[in-house]
Amino acid sequence: MRECPSRVMKAKEFFMRNFQFNKRVFAKVCAISLAAFTFGTPAMASDAKDGQSLIFGIVPQQSATRLAQVWLPLLDHLAKATDVKIRFATAKDIPTFEACLAKGAYDVAYMNPYHFTMFNQLVGYRAFARQANKKLRGLVVVRKDSKYETLEDLDGTTVAFPSPAAFGASVIPRAEMKRREMAVTPAYVKSHDSVYRSVVAGLFPAGGGVLRTYGNVPEGLSDQLRVLYKTNTYTPHAFAAHPRVETTTIERLVETMLAMDADGDAVLKPLGMKGFEAAMNEDWDDVRALELSSGQTKIVTDDRISCHSG
Repeated sequence: MRECPSRVMKAKEFFMRNFQFNKRVFAKVCAISLAAFTFGTPAMASDAKDGQSLIFGIVPQQSATRLAQVWLPLLDHLAKATDVKIRFATAKDIPTFEACLAKGAYDVAYMNPYHFTMFNQLVGYRAFARQANKKLRGLVVVRKDSKYETLEDLDGTTVAFPSPAAFGASVIPRAEMKRREMAVTPAYVKSHDSVYRSVVAGLFPAGGGVLRTYGNVPEGLSDQLRVLYKTNTYTPHAFAAHPRVETTTIERLVETMLAMDADGDAVLKPLGMKGFEAAMNEDWDDVRALELSSGQTKIVTDDRISCHSG
């Protein structure tokens, strides 16, 4: 008997450990992957045929307009393939997004590695997927004409970061600066896009980002920036579900996501992703091992914040 591909075998382990495993669904996932099946033209999320509805929160690494441009095609594809109505949601900035995760405002969310470890523990969000063949690497960028050539050259300067708990773009760069005994003053500017724009404008000599958002910077900005430093790598962002979401719904999402690949699904191109793989909560143990303190990350948990902009 032909063996199921390794990424789908991981899906089986995922369902057995994180959810109640459904053998019929797993067999279908194997069949789809072995046949290299890809779905057809994406439909609008409102085309879902049943009464189920999910609020899908996306971490605001970029402006809400840009996030909608790159994420809505994927969400519409998932809605059509799963017959689940999916509503795109984000927040005005990363601290607000954190507060909404703390409230359990999103049924499903795409969140950074540190956010997942925190809200897995506090709220019970369960990981079910992540970007395939990907490790998260933080960046420090400067203007192309900058005098700075090494990370240590930034000692004594003020550096732009999206927020205290932006993992790849803030937590890791700041930790690696600290290990080098650098005295850097952080300036938190709310989003990755704001970091890149503020560096180009000369407001700060450098800023923190990640490869995916840096790769999505408009050409007029990207040609004025260069990468000064790359951090160590970690497990990337998590797709995670709130405990209230039914296991069968998550199975359908995972089934659809595992069947996607960059060659057959144009909806992945705007995201800079080549596919997905099933994930388990334990995949982020490398992040937990950092033992980050609340003082380092300043996670926001504020019940007064209103959620679901998008």
